[in-house]
Amino acid sequence: MKVSIAIFALNEIDGMKVIMPRIKREWYDQLIVVDGKSNDGTIEYAKKHGYDIFIQKEKGSAAAFKEIMKKVTGDIVIILSPDGNSIPEMIPPLIEKMKEGYDMVIVSRYLDGAKSYDDDIVTAFGNRMFTRLISLLFGYKITDSLVMYRAFKREVVVKLDINTKYASWGTQILTRLIKRNLKVGEIPGDEPPRIGGVRKMSPVKNGLQELFMIIREFVKWRE
Repeated sequence: MKVSIAIFALNEIDGMKVIMPRIKREWYDQLIVVDGKSNDGTIEYAKKHGYDIFIQKEKGSAAAFKEIMKKVTGDIVIILSPDGNSIPEMIPPLIEKMKEGYDMVIVSRYLDGAKSYDDDIVTAFGNRMFTRLISLLFGYKITDSLVMYRAFKREVVVKLDINTKYASWGTQILTRLIKRNLKVGEIPGDEPPRIGGVRKMSPVKNGLQELFMIIREFVKWRE
């Protein structure tokens, strides 16, 4: 199975310098840095080190996802952030879990002793609340629905018609996979603290987007 890795970046030069050298060439067939028009040297760093870089046309992670899905070629697509929250060494275990027949595998921050060292009280509460709501409404036990770090089968996700323009695109993927009785798994993985830069997520704004997406996908159970 061929593997594509998409690195979602926006002004993450500090994290790029630490994280990118840890991603070994033998782990992937294609790697693309998807950049949201950084102005801190992220783009220049990627070019200098020979990484394939794609400058997204629209703002936001949803646009990054939709635009890069037209570029990736691997059977498996892995999405992660270079901000330090995603441990690169989890890539091989992700691939091995996918080979067990899963359609998507999530690196859960709350499974089997894994921990987020980047959560605050608000984000920790929101992450767990939305995850439990999804498990309750859709009847599929999951421990971490909001983390970006995940792998999925490209051909399966392409057919899901992910159409949101908000950061809740990951939740839309998850709920649509569940509704189609497709196989979603998890592996435990810590979330280290962010390396430099600033958090792009707004707890209130993103929380409302997640809630709306969950309700929307539940109401539209059959499409």
